[in-house]
Amino acid sequence: MDEVDQSVGATSATPVLQVSGLHRTYGAVRAVDDVSFALAAGGSLGIVGESGSGKTTTARIIVGLEQADTGRVSVNGRERTGRGRGRAHRLARAREVQLVFQDPYLSLDPRTPVGAVLREALRLHFPGADHTSRVAELLDQVGLGERSADALPRQLSGGQRQRVAIARALAVEPAVLVLDEAVAALDVSVQAQILNLLADIREQTGVGYLFITHDLGVVRCVTEQVIVMRQGRIVESGPTARVLADPQHPYTRLLLESVPRPGWDPRAIAAARRALRQA
Repeated sequence: MDEVDQSVGATSATPVLQVSGLHRTYGAVRAVDDVSFALAAGGSLGIVGESGSGKTTTARIIVGLEQADTGRVSVNGRERTGRGRGRAHRLARAREVQLVFQDPYLSLDPRTPVGAVLREALRLHFPGADHTSRVAELLDQVGLGERSADALPRQLSGGQRQRVAIARALAVEPAVLVLDEAVAALDVSVQAQILNLLADIREQTGVGYLFITHDLGVVRCVTEQVIVMRQGRIVESGPTARVLADPQHPYTRLLLESVPRPGWDPRAIAAARRALRQA
């Protein structure tokens, strides 16, 4: 196996997110196997791989939805690994890292208007304040007008619902935003709008992005660093432009060759997959 740069994304300053030696097993399956990386403050890092590669499990550990068997996760130098110590501690950890899911319709209460969704997030983390102006600010930040505050999720398009989900995540002013296939369910034109929006938000706020995706186009568009995962392990990492232009690992090359294009032959891709499994 080619040598992997486990310090991907690190800078001389303290990274906003540091992941060290994560392991997570389910019975005999090693879902996450010695995963380490760093996300620079205000940076954008992509984790790519096919279904079952371990990328989503890694993200869930970082957010706190799952526990690692071993390893450490730190945000701004503060360790997050381990179970929370009371409600205040859990809320503080939630303010550090927020997650945006693939399907916002499933993560939004269909009976709750958009404005109430944002007010509830603000009330939970910043009680005792009048959040009217902050709700309007968040809606404007994600390109939705104040009239959207009274809309129910079913009255919005998929792209608009994803904007609401992003606004809810930003409400608590996180240091890191984890986007798990956050544009995969959207039409290509809407994907571009959301990715442009996310680029603008990062420039305005300095929030760090961790993109979990199988889409190399998304990675190319919005990340500076990329990690390639296969069977729970990092097989390649480095600057996005370099990895996509000159992949060193056979699996990375296979992912790039699997993208449909003129002259693309799925039989050749299937043969390459078989050869990689046997290697």
